[in-house]
Amino acid sequence: MGLLALALGGFGIGLTEFVIAGLLPQVSGDLNVSTAAAGWLISGYALTVAVGATAVTATTAGLPQKPVLVALLALFVTGNLLSALAPTYGVMLLGRVVAALCHGSFFGIGSLVARRLVPPERASRAVATMFAGLTVANVLGVPFGALVGERWGWRATFWAITAIGVVALAAVAALVPGWAGAEPGGAGAEARGVRAGLRAQARAFRSTQVWLTLTATALGYGGMFGAFSYLAYTFTRVAGFSSADVAWLLVVYGSGLVVGNIAGGRGADRNRDATLLVSLAGLATTLALFGALAASRPASVILVFLLGAFGFATVPGMITRVTDAAGGVPLAASANVSASNVGNAAGAWAGGLVISAGFGYAAPLFVGAGIVAVGLGVMGVAARGSGGGGRGAGARAPAPAGGAAGGRGRRSTRGAETRRP
Repeated sequence: MGLLALALGGFGIGLTEFVIAGLLPQVSGDLNVSTAAAGWLISGYALTVAVGATAVTATTAGLPQKPVLVALLALFVTGNLLSALAPTYGVMLLGRVVAALCHGSFFGIGSLVARRLVPPERASRAVATMFAGLTVANVLGVPFGALVGERWGWRATFWAITAIGVVALAAVAALVPGWAGAEPGGAGAEARGVRAGLRAQARAFRSTQVWLTLTATALGYGGMFGAFSYLAYTFTRVAGFSSADVAWLLVVYGSGLVVGNIAGGRGADRNRDATLLVSLAGLATTLALFGALAASRPASVILVFLLGAFGFATVPGMITRVTDAAGGVPLAASANVSASNVGNAAGAWAGGLVISAGFGYAAPLFVGAGIVAVGLGVMGVAARGSGGGGRGAGARAPAPAGGAAGGRGRRSTRGAETRRP
């Protein structure tokens, strides 16, 4: 039940991130701002996530993690309440920033708590369960926001998300065991990671494996979202779909995210590095094929599903890999979320450049394929340097090259992840 509570929190946070896309026309009209200004409600959120993920986690370093998760959800509720009540654009933007501050830290810290709720050999599947809320929100977020906003106004959407946040807060407080969100009784690396202050957590970033994993995360996300950012144009200008078709095509993409998240978690628990390499290779191939076949409607439907599936299959494994390499410190898990958002922004920028240069609306797909191919190379280097630690998340990982705080980067022992203190 604790995993489901974490997934519910992820669902609410995911809704906040995605729902605004379907509400921008209403918001800009009601608050009397330009479309470009309204767009900052999306980009401002993403930038806050990128910075806030590590900043908030660093600020809360050493505190018991269950109370921190509850406090983050309280911040989430506050931000969405501000958005629902916002009398001006400035207050609305402030609400988005406040809500975004909890995003990266919730997923970063929550992934560590989720791992403690299960045996070590199911660690990646536990992370995938928590992220299932985010993937479902991706499928439902835009249509949910558009439906509620059209029927009762855009503020009603944020009232609904605020209510979901309150339920998620209560669920985490009631259903996540205190021992899972506090210092475990064992002497493993994760126990030391919870105790570690900011300076000790920062030492984890001396590890070469940490930086290789973060780089592969940024490149994988950058390639996928660099293409995804312009898919609406690819569908309508290249494949010839109508604008009305875009919504259900994005649902197909979101369905791929759900499938990829589940499959990636299961695969990573069996052989993590192999799953990550196959997923990145599949993503690069999908993007290249999509670019070549973008004019075909049947191919577009199949490939947009595979884009989501291969893209999100990397998420559970990347998070468990970076936290293992860092000795279990929460800052590394949150840094992984920051890396993905930096990749999102850089990928979207690169995709926009090739469109502006006149290469057409299928060009971001080829650019994305190239970016992911580089990420695949980085992941290959990381896998070769891991010294055999790429088996399931329950397997021991080697000490990272630079040395991590607390345990020199080894996988935590079963005592540190036991389901009871």
